[in-house]
Amino acid sequence: MHTVAVLALDGVIPFDLSAPVDTFGWARLPDGREPYRIRVCSVREEVSAGAFTVRAPYGLETLAEADTIILPGVADPPETLPPGVAEALRAAAANGTRIASICVGAFLFAATGLLDGLRATTHWIAAPDLARRHPGVTVDPNVLYVDNGQFLTSAGAAAALDMCLHMIRKDFGSAVAAHAARMSVMPLEREGGQSQFIVHDLPPAPAGTTLEPLLTWLEDHCDRDLTLAGIAAEAGMSTRTLNRRFREQTGTTPLQWLHRARVRRAQHLLETTAHPVERIAVQTGFGSPTAFRERFRKVVGTSPQAYRRSFRPVVS
Repeated sequence: MHTVAVLALDGVIPFDLSAPVDTFGWARLPDGREPYRIRVCSVREEVSAGAFTVRAPYGLETLAEADTIILPGVADPPETLPPGVAEALRAAAANGTRIASICVGAFLFAATGLLDGLRATTHWIAAPDLARRHPGVTVDPNVLYVDNGQFLTSAGAAAALDMCLHMIRKDFGSAVAAHAARMSVMPLEREGGQSQFIVHDLPPAPAGTTLEPLLTWLEDHCDRDLTLAGIAAEAGMSTRTLNRRFREQTGTTPLQWLHRARVRRAQHLLETTAHPVERIAVQTGFGSPTAFRERFRKVVGTSPQAYRRSFRPVVS
């Protein structure tokens, strides 16, 4: 059997711990046999899991026997790992063991140095902090998971299921993975990445800056066919001065800021109305449904229709 060791450290996030246990546990081979042996291990017998405690029946020595190691996130990822953990993980990696992290478990993974020079992901809200703390890791906040071969990382919460199903499919094929997906009440593959869940805030401008009235005007009129020259005329500046002020005060360009404002307006309309995509394209100033779909997918990572299916409440 393929042994999966799930490492529970103090402060482990309950969902991150249970998701791989259940998903790998639901896998069945065509003859009904269980392909995975699951071991929950820790540095000590009992660890905190927020509202309750968890008793881990196995110690760190289990990592040396595992074919796959899963690193669930913890509530407050430490800068350094508990004694013996990094060494055990690096030794397992040297022996070819597959290692995967869930959500902010990427912080634990990165602390071993094994992710240096690789692309990785984590929960989108924690991605900037992971990039800051581990500059040697290329952090991609837009995807559900990253598979580097031996090392994998997943985004927050439900993305753990996506990654585990992906590993089951690699290990035992699509039929076994599809069964585990059905037991998880999960699609085997989800459309889009983590981008669709990110709140895409507009680049801020400090209150009282010279651009504040213009930014308000742009939000109010983003449905219009606006050009850089037209925006500059509204601001009473040359296009060169306008571009410079935008860079100084928002860190982006006028048209990039406008595109982001339009996408945010489109997200709101997709979530709250039944308007067809063609109408929303007009309401948000994109001019054509094709231009709207292309820009929306570039920013959000999925199509307008897929976004609507995910985020518009079903009214019976």
